[in-house]
Amino acid sequence: MWEKIQEKVFPFLIATSALSVSASAAFYSVSGLSKLFAGATIEVIIMAGSLEVAKLVIVSLLYQYRKTIPRLLKYYLSAAAVVLVLITSMGIYGFLSAAYQETANKAGNIDSQISLVEVKRDNVKEQLAVYNEEKTSINTAVTELRSGLSNNKIQYRDRETGQIITTTSTSTRKALEKQLDQAIERQTEINTKVDDLNEQLFEYETEIVEIKTNNDLAGELGPLKYLSGLTGTPMDKIINWLLLTIIFVFDPLAIALVIAANYAFEQLKEKTKENIYGEKVLILEEDPDPNDLPDMGDEMWTEEEI
Repeated sequence: MWEKIQEKVFPFLIATSALSVSASAAFYSVSGLSKLFAGATIEVIIMAGSLEVAKLVIVSLLYQYRKTIPRLLKYYLSAAAVVLVLITSMGIYGFLSAAYQETANKAGNIDSQISLVEVKRDNVKEQLAVYNEEKTSINTAVTELRSGLSNNKIQYRDRETGQIITTTSTSTRKALEKQLDQAIERQTEINTKVDDLNEQLFEYETEIVEIKTNNDLAGELGPLKYLSGLTGTPMDKIINWLLLTIIFVFDPLAIALVIAANYAFEQLKEKTKENIYGEKVLILEEDPDPNDLPDMGDEMWTEEEI
């Protein structure tokens, strides 16, 4: 019972799969061809759609009438089917390559945005390096000026008493204090500038990360970029190999499934033969096939031997 159900259902399952694959291939092919000839979109869709239907009809016709169809017509239809497969594959390739190109253009725009932000970030880094160098120099100068103020001492001998007197130089102290005030003021300005530049640098780094992560292209092109980096092959070549693999499987699979569906439905037909009266009767499973009987020349087969 279950085996009978399987025998009846499986051909329809094959036919459904064949129609789904064929319809998908036809849709992508027609879409791709309409993009290639954008000046006559409606006309190309009508033409390509009719060719897709004709291709499936040709394949079924060649299978079902393979023994009776005229040889010349068979050769022509076979060549036409091959050409139609190539046209379909070309349309699918055009559709998929156009879709990838759109994604690649978006990725190029994102790369341009990242490059622009990176240029700004690098400029900030250069300014930061200059100010950090000046900051180091100013810090050294402030330290030296403070040391000079603390060591600002002069000695002289008193003429009346003859004693050595140690004191500070007022003019030198004033000069050092003025220089120290200027150095501290510049040090404050530089520290403020360095803080601002560090804040800008952090903002640019954050913006780069957001551009890289806040888009759907990271998930779409991530595997391709990984393969490109792993193999050292440009991403365009990898996507080209992928597209060629898809088109070499897509439409030929649809044709193979159409042929398989025809074969499966043919097996559902009841087998008949002509009896001695020229009538068509069913061939039962227990009936031997006359073609399988050995040739015994003029000997007659008895009913028991049969």
